[in-house]
Amino acid sequence: MENRFVDNPILTTRDIQASQPGFVVECVLNPGVFNFKEKTWLLIRVAERPVQNPGTISFPVLLEGGGMKILEFKIDDPDLDLSDSRMIGYKGKTYLSTLSHLRMVCSDDGIHFEEPDEVNTKIFGEGPLETFGIEDARVSLIEGIYNLTYTQVSGNGVGVGLMQTKDWKNFDRIGMIIPPHNKDCALFEEKINEKYYCFHRPSGIALGGNFIWIAASHDLIHWGEHQCILQTRDGWWDSARVGAGAAPIKTSKGWLEIYHGADHNHRYALGAILLDLNDPSKVIARSYHPILEPTAPYELKGFFGNVVFTNGHIVQGDEIILYYGASDEVICRASFSIETILSDLRESNQNQAA
Repeated sequence: MENRFVDNPILTTRDIQASQPGFVVECVLNPGVFNFKEKTWLLIRVAERPVQNPGTISFPVLLEGGGMKILEFKIDDPDLDLSDSRMIGYKGKTYLSTLSHLRMVCSDDGIHFEEPDEVNTKIFGEGPLETFGIEDARVSLIEGIYNLTYTQVSGNGVGVGLMQTKDWKNFDRIGMIIPPHNKDCALFEEKINEKYYCFHRPSGIALGGNFIWIAASHDLIHWGEHQCILQTRDGWWDSARVGAGAAPIKTSKGWLEIYHGADHNHRYALGAILLDLNDPSKVIARSYHPILEPTAPYELKGFFGNVVFTNGHIVQGDEIILYYGASDEVICRASFSIETILSDLRESNQNQAA
């Protein structure tokens, strides 16, 4: 079904310079994707931290009023929890092992990317809700405005932020539009029955779970009519969590959304769902098998291995050119046929396996 680009990965940590001296790029991953000025652009998540000293671990945290501080702990400190490479636990508090910002790169052919001179390529976290950085932007072009939904991370929690721009030089930071704990927000690129729609992913504690929800809005800022539309499936490849990818694709059969699913071993794969054109809260069909799963060496091993994750694509007729993060360390490309994906979906409903 899928066709991985033969020269994957197309971007690695070696291709992106650190944002400041003394830092090293640990991960490049999960790009938002858009067309602008006849080029393909990726809005990459870049995760970095200071060069590590022997016997210690250090990581940056943004200050609410601007600037940055570096926290450092001894590796043999008994209060230190390093069981997850993405996180650092210390005396009941949780931090991120890296600090993420967004970085823009562009390409004439969709394969060879570079940072341009004509725009400011770096977007950093700001304020009290982004002290642990900003992550995983999704880009939706709505009525001539590029809308960036992204993950805001701080000690207060993880929520959904919104920025808007027309020229990629000037940004209107709207702020948090969906509060913690929430992420994986993708905006539909046109109104349905006079309303905007988005997917989002709250994380349930005890009750509920990591399910995909849909919401409606009249202004892209205030969201209501929340409904849970897709749950995990026990014993399946998407048994632990599901989350939306990029903006859904409008087809004659319905809205096609590529989503990620993970199992309880933290193995991430991609699947698809089909939603009713006039009522996108209605799931018509769902993937039985993944449309892309980690099998290539660069997907199996890395900063956090056994992962493929997407939040960006370009549609050209029947072809989806999908950009995805692999192993939380590199960026790759694959292509899919919309008709082939649609033909492989099976009838489904909100709560049952396909």
